[in-house]
Amino acid sequence: MAREDMYIQETEEIKAVIPRCTVCRLGLAQDNEPYIVPVCFGFDGDSLYIHTGTYGRKISFFEANPRVCFEFEDNVRVVADSDKPCAWSMAYTSVIGTGRIRELHTEDEKVSGLNQIMNHYSGKSWIMPRERLDSVRVWAVDIESLEGKRNKK
Repeated sequence: MAREDMYIQETEEIKAVIPRCTVCRLGLAQDNEPYIVPVCFGFDGDSLYIHTGTYGRKISFFEANPRVCFEFEDNVRVVADSDKPCAWSMAYTSVIGTGRIRELHTEDEKVSGLNQIMNHYSGKSWIMPRERLDSVRVWAVDIESLEGKRNKK
């Protein structure tokens, strides 16, 4: 680690960043081709939850390689210096992690995963219409590693 003083050491402090974020960026790979995609998400402290349509590029990547990485950032702002162009910086808090993605298949699993997402954005759980459950696929990323970093400038 180049700047040890910028790394967040406490796991709970790292996990506290995630609920403050509005977008999760997933990093995927298939046949030596990288792909990054922003997604809406839910987080229960151990796993991330996302949903997709019934087919598409993300799904082909998930099926080819369940290993994913993800990124969140919070409190991002430019720190300008009016006199020195090389003194500019960024203030931020970020979380980067890895995990394995898996599809949730049962109605209860799908409803629970969708409610993790909805709770993140609305602060409450919802009754999911059965006919809508058939039009989405719901996924969990079981988190294997997390790192947090911050620059408070």
